[in-house]
This record gives sequence, C-alpha cells and structure tokens, in this order.
Amino acid sequence: MNKSVRSIVLTGYGTNCEAEMAYACRLAGSDVVDIVHLGDLLSGSKNINDYHFLNLPGGFLDGDHLGSAQAGANRLKFAKIAGKDETLLDQIVAFIRKGGIILGVCNGFQLMVKTGLLPGFNENYSDRLVSLTHNDSGKFEDRWVNVVCNSLSPCVFTKGLDKLELPVRHGEGKFLTLNQDVLDRTVAENLIAMQYADSEFRPTDDYPANPNGSTMAIAGICDPTGRLFGLMPHPEAFLHYTHHPRWTREPNLSEQGQGMYLFQNAIEYIKKNI
Repeated sequence: MNKSVRSIVLTGYGTNCEAEMAYACRLAGSDVVDIVHLGDLLSGSKNINDYHFLNLPGGFLDGDHLGSAQAGANRLKFAKIAGKDETLLDQIVAFIRKGGIILGVCNGFQLMVKTGLLPGFNENYSDRLVSLTHNDSGKFEDRWVNVVCNSLSPCVFTKGLDKLELPVRHGEGKFLTLNQDVLDRTVAENLIAMQYADSEFRPTDDYPANPNGSTMAIAGICDPTGRLFGLMPHPEAFLHYTHHPRWTREPNLSEQGQGMYLFQNAIEYIKKNI
C-alpha cells in the first residue's frame, strides 16, 4: 500500500515565503502539506517526525538580529520543547536519521548553516563549518540569476537538472567556509549542488551574475546523503511561467516554472523511499 507523502513548512518569527513553499509541495504531489508555526513545535502540539519533507522558507527570522537566521538558530539549538529534555534541533536530527529530507531556501539556508545542519560533516550536526554573510555589493540584491547544477552531486533535489533561471532576494548570501579544508572536502564530495552562472551558464565569480561574491560561485550545497539541501535562489517563486519577468515577451517558456523541478524531485524521492 502506498503511503501518503507528508510535508511540513515552518512559519513564524519573520518567515514570509511559507505559503509559496506549501503551494509548491502541493503542486509537486505531496498528499499532506501543513504550515506549522515554530511555537507549535516548541509547545509539543506538532512534531516534525510526523512528516517526510521539512521545508524551511525564506524571510527574516527574528529580524535577522545577530546576523541572518542566527537568533533562529539559537532557538532551534537551545529552546526546549515543552515537557521534554529535547530541543527542536534534537527533533530535526532524529528526523534526518529516519530518512527525512530538508529543503532550506534563502533564510532557511541561512538557518541550516548556522545550526550546523549543512554541510553535515558531523553526525550530530553540532559543528558550524560554513556561513552566509553580507553581499559584496553591500546592498540587498533582488533580481533573477542563472544557476547551473552539479550532475555529480548526491543532491536529491537537483537530480537530472542542468541549468535554471531563478530569482534571488537577499542581503546576506555570500557563502564562506571556516577554512580551506572545509572547502576542499565540500568540493571533493561534490556537495556544491548549485552555482551562479553567467549568460552562457558558466560558473562565475563576477558581479552581477554572482550576486553576492560567494566562494566558487556557490548558490547551494547539500550534505553527504544528498537529502539536506540549502540554496539562496527561490525555487518557490518560479512555479508558473507568469512568475517570470519576461513571460509576456518570451514565447518559449514552458507553462511550469523551473522552480517546480526541485519540489518534484523531492516528492518523487520520498515516494520511492518511504
């Protein structure tokens, strides 16, 4: 008997893309899609482990005080769930160990790196080895970019994808590693799943094609299992061709927006593995 695919999209304390991510999950074929406030997880009335697919949407968690998603990361790491000696990060780690998949977009990506979920080199997800910091331009970047996907990456979400056009909207998207060893391992294990690209879809460090100055043009990384993926571009903002800024002038756009591919890959993976 086929099981129902259950997706959870977190909201609260400054997120603002939860409705779009939930809609993308539904379009991709998730049978259950719940938008859940972080407060409901902390109260114990909701549990991440009742789901297969955890979505961490974009926005400005806690106003990005202390740095993008840093206050939110502290909540996940240190706030205890009511009546339990367990944090939300403990619950997320249990979710990962049972085979769950996680997508973090923009602020969600920032949250994943600040908690240590990515790149996931430590099985307890306790080490913060990479970060996302202020754009080299010194300003908020809100526009569309080209990205290329790494065909050698284990990333569940980018499987079979080559090149995409997606919007970015962030002020702290510059990807950095703690040291060269972390970067070398990330490269060696093909955890760089997505890179910013020029008009010819070649990875580039040059602004404005690379909107933030990320090391090696990194737009998104996964963990070694490929089940955890964070990226700065917003796939949930390109679900239909009318979302594209040139939709009235570009006749060859397919009806489905390119961002849908990532969600479809996620749901397909779950259906094959639950």
